[in-house]
Amino acid sequence: MTAETTSSPADQAPSSGPLFYREPLPLQSDKHAAWRLLPGSLAFAAQTNAIPAVAGEFGMAAQHFPILFTGKDAAPIVAVGLARDNLFVRDGVWAEDTYAPAYLRRYPFVFMQSEADDNYLLAIDAQAEHLNQGGSDEGEPLFVDGKATELVDNAMRFCADFTREHEMTRQFSAALVEQDLLVERSIDVTLNTGEKMSVNGFHVVDVEKLAKLPDAVVLAWHRNGYLALVHHHLSSLARFSALVKRQSELTAATPAA
Repeated sequence: MTAETTSSPADQAPSSGPLFYREPLPLQSDKHAAWRLLPGSLAFAAQTNAIPAVAGEFGMAAQHFPILFTGKDAAPIVAVGLARDNLFVRDGVWAEDTYAPAYLRRYPFVFMQSEADDNYLLAIDAQAEHLNQGGSDEGEPLFVDGKATELVDNAMRFCADFTREHEMTRQFSAALVEQDLLVERSIDVTLNTGEKMSVNGFHVVDVEKLAKLPDAVVLAWHRNGYLALVHHHLSSLARFSALVKRQSELTAATPAA
């Protein structure tokens, strides 16, 4: 028996607010003095087929996932599933020997822009399952004697790096849109079990349009790194076959209802 599943790599994204974050709050040493962080679980990412990506990780991500573009702003994502589920998370643990996207490694921390100025504040998802809000002594403290711990300092640095990468990525995506290089694509696959799946709603760089870029643009993109990012994206599309293999193995191992 065969079944057909249609999904979009962006259909898990919320209409507002960052993906996965339910209640981000700015960290404050007085209000959150007793908060602790337990060993992390990635269960929160188990039911998404796409994760936001930043330019600095294209090289590593391209070795493991298709890098695609979604939405009017051409935001890059890595496809981690053909249906709605993430094929790389099992029992809250990321697949061994597979690159874990920076967006996941940042969680539950995130930068929030201050309403008073253009500065950023370190925030944390107050509803993160591995956050202990002082109910016990379990986990690593966020503050000791009113001062941020190494855990918070490291999170601050990571979020600062991520924010810089996000801005560079936004500029890269804008350049793709400006040059009209993106085209909408969909794929139809048949699993080893015979089940058929269609993945749609994503964009890729059109190779023919890329070849027609003016020489001045090609040179500028070579120098600023955009050309390398495009090539990482194009090479990553071959990873769809790895997704099909993973989905086939999962489907075959799942007992029929």
